[in-house]
Amino acid sequence: MRLLPRMLARIIRKGTLTLIAPDGSEYRFEGEEPGPRVTVRVTDPSLDWRIVFNPELKAAEAFMDGTLQVVDGGAYELLELVFLNKRQFDRTPGQVFWNALARRLRRFMQYNPISRARRNAGHHYNTGNAFYRMWLDADMQYSCAYFATGNETLDQAQTLKKRHIAAKMGLEPGQRVLDIGCGWGGMALYLAAVAGVEVTGVTLSEEQLRIAQARARAAGLDDQVRFELRDYRQVTEKFDRVVSVGMLEHVGIGHLQEYFMKVRDVLKPHGVALIHSISGMSPPGVTGPFLRKYIFPGGYAPSVSESMLPVERAGLWLLDMEIWRVHYAPTLRHWRQRFMARRDEVVRMYDERFARMWEFYLAACECAFRYGASHVYQFQLARERDAMPLTRDYIAPAAARLEAREAQALQRINESTEAVFAAA
Repeated sequence: MRLLPRMLARIIRKGTLTLIAPDGSEYRFEGEEPGPRVTVRVTDPSLDWRIVFNPELKAAEAFMDGTLQVVDGGAYELLELVFLNKRQFDRTPGQVFWNALARRLRRFMQYNPISRARRNAGHHYNTGNAFYRMWLDADMQYSCAYFATGNETLDQAQTLKKRHIAAKMGLEPGQRVLDIGCGWGGMALYLAAVAGVEVTGVTLSEEQLRIAQARARAAGLDDQVRFELRDYRQVTEKFDRVVSVGMLEHVGIGHLQEYFMKVRDVLKPHGVALIHSISGMSPPGVTGPFLRKYIFPGGYAPSVSESMLPVERAGLWLLDMEIWRVHYAPTLRHWRQRFMARRDEVVRMYDERFARMWEFYLAACECAFRYGASHVYQFQLARERDAMPLTRDYIAPAAARLEAREAQALQRINESTEAVFAAA
């Protein structure tokens, strides 16, 4: 091997990487600063040029194929070392070329009309409900949890997330709420059971819809909650509140204006929207090739600046913005640890390559939030400037009232959810 060792010698500045070539020869790259010590074995000689030509994608695919193996470790150990040396990694000629090309083509790659949006959503969320049940929390929350102290369990942190969002929305019993991208229905069921509102949840995943509807029936909430297989662009009713958690990332850069215009159009005059999305502290960029090809086709986490322009053009007031800087890394660590604990079951359910792909995905995302520029933002938007109180002082008392009503409601939801999956 000649090309790959040369590239790695320029990249490693922190930690130590040992590369075992197909012929058994070893190359050691020791950084100037301390960091993880990782050993990888390459079994395919063609990776000498493939990874150099397209580092981010071909290294991921080699891990998936088993031709790039982490000795005494897994994807996380390798990716932690990569992220600690990401500045040098991103300057390699292969990365520079493919990132520049992706920037030129990103609007084309993120073109997301209704027909394609449903297909893209199905690619990820129709993988199988039993698969996600293995490693998500009891309520099937597939978005960033909220860690008030850092010592919460995953289930506790996901409950805190729902409570925090509900408190910020200033809900009153009987109000109508639209949940854009409702997933398996956990947020909608929480809002109905704990806050006493009526919720319409829309999703593009048939698998998620089936479970969400069954959960509402089993919990006795189907008179308050309605789940539909519908694109958000097809919603025409008016609502007091709109909530959208972890869905904006599927909209696409060319459709952000359309999204925020729809949020404005479905809000009643004094209505409020809470938009929760992955973003970052860096300028606008591109979706990585591994995520784009294997995980979220058409997906993109817009920067705050990219989101704000369509908000302004939609004539919406930004009443409040909150940045969750460190909450997603522990969320992803919980997911990854739970996934790895049941990895053998995943292999039996799908195959080894699928399990490697998901291991790589969860590890990459955790590293992005732990060492990279990724974070989560929450926009509180309204059509009128005085739609919410003047200060944030209302949030803590609202959260306390919600917490006081949670125990019985959550027990009912969790027990009914267990029954739904047991019968599935």
